[in-house]
Amino acid sequence: MAGEIVNSVEMLRRLVAFDTTSRNSNLALIEYVQGYLEGHGIDSKLVPNEDGTKANMFATVGPNVKDGVVLSGHTDVVPVDGQPWVTDPWTLTLKDGKYHGRGTCDMKAFYAIALAMVPEFKKAKLKRPIHFALSYDEEIGCFGAHSLAAAMATEVPRPRAIIIGEPTMMTVVHAHKGSQSYVTRFTGFEAHSSMTHLGVSAIHFAGEFVHYLNQVQEELEAAAPKNSEFMPAAATFNVGTIIGGTAGNILARECEVLWGYRELPTRPIEELGERAKKWLAEELLPKMKAKHPAAAIATELRASTPAFSPKGNDEAKTLAGSWSGSNTVGSVVYATEAGIFRKTMGVPTVLCGPGDIAQAHQPNEFLLASQIEACEGFMKRMVEWACRE
Repeated sequence: MAGEIVNSVEMLRRLVAFDTTSRNSNLALIEYVQGYLEGHGIDSKLVPNEDGTKANMFATVGPNVKDGVVLSGHTDVVPVDGQPWVTDPWTLTLKDGKYHGRGTCDMKAFYAIALAMVPEFKKAKLKRPIHFALSYDEEIGCFGAHSLAAAMATEVPRPRAIIIGEPTMMTVVHAHKGSQSYVTRFTGFEAHSSMTHLGVSAIHFAGEFVHYLNQVQEELEAAAPKNSEFMPAAATFNVGTIIGGTAGNILARECEVLWGYRELPTRPIEELGERAKKWLAEELLPKMKAKHPAAAIATELRASTPAFSPKGNDEAKTLAGSWSGSNTVGSVVYATEAGIFRKTMGVPTVLCGPGDIAQAHQPNEFLLASQIEACEGFMKRMVEWACRE
């Protein structure tokens, strides 16, 4: 693979071919990228997870000095299970000016294009470095980014800006909501469905909890600012799954609710979760125990992704805007690794990458061919900046 030259489309084809669904290891993709960089004389470093089945990776092109730029992307993708794909999701397919494949939009294209341009990065007389940062398990809770950002904060001279290449159609995004998710397990007491006075249905009480979340949602919507840059303007709750019960004629002993919310950057990410847990402990659990003392409720934090505030990101906005050629600066409601990098590394950060977020997680996910050209233009202007004193 020594000094291999590939274009952006070919690199994207290779990366899409790796099935890096979050339930799988990402090591095959990471090892490929490491080998490709090594062929160009670029060393890289891994930051593995606890059991070594997955890894983050970071690498530097150019002088290992401060004031460089970080190009960040996650390697995992969401499942294709049950989706009506017309093409093979792991084979890059061009149809009507669109490159179809899982991860084309979210978000392998950004770093595929950057990797394809490594030979150009190497030829340029860089005065400032270009850092690659690839993470694992973004899609299931941004788990990898914490250790990746911490390692880079220690080992990489302080960059000037971090670019998270999530799909923004190459416009600049300077803020997003935070995300918090929980699993709450309700334990009741089994009894015959005709003898409800003898037992506690975990499902019935889980339903009361869902109703409580809906009431809080209505409260938040009523108090939402009218001039918010977010849509929806308020924090939003979602109950993703409810699992419980064994038969139609038995009061359910167990019920598990996966729930969470998206919170505004101006509010503490944990506040709504703590409020819900307090309600469960003080309002709902006593009602359950009044029916049977064996009843119980346990809530576990599943994932936490901090919100991304626009404060302190002006330099990254200016740079990314000049490289993208876009004057648009906005916000999004989905969560990314931006808040983690911003908080851990203390470096101005923005989102800016190819593709439309509306295509993310969809069957027949695609990237417009024109977005590849737009992102290549971004990279070329970035290199021109990195070559200046």
